[in-house]
Amino acid sequence: MEQVIEFIGNHVLLVSAFGISLALLLWSESLKGGKSVSPAEATMLVNKESAVLLDIRAKKDWDTGHITNAIHLPFAELNQRQSELKKHQSKPIVVVCNMGQTAGAAVKLLKAAGFENVVRLQGGMTEWKGQNLPIVK
Repeated sequence: MEQVIEFIGNHVLLVSAFGISLALLLWSESLKGGKSVSPAEATMLVNKESAVLLDIRAKKDWDTGHITNAIHLPFAELNQRQSELKKHQSKPIVVVCNMGQTAGAAVKLLKAAGFENVVRLQGGMTEWKGQNLPIVK
């Protein structure tokens, strides 16, 4: 521990540059994916605001299990099939993928198409299953 403090004292400029770079990286990454909600928050959105769950995983992943009443629209087809979501434009949309990373790109795409209240499920289906929440096969 003493060596770490001594290193920081001797290399203040280097440590400051590292800290600023790390903060900027985290900030830019948080902007890419848009707002995320936990599985509990997603459940509340569905129950209280009639949110729509949009599962963007591939068909083989969808077939292994999905959230009840979710709409399946694979990410690869999202551009061509956005019109299917127009009837849900006034409702909140929660985008679900495997790990919560691909959903960020889908959120950005939907927001560009005019959907305003779009969020991603934090941790994706992995987190949903990890919390032992119900799935349909």
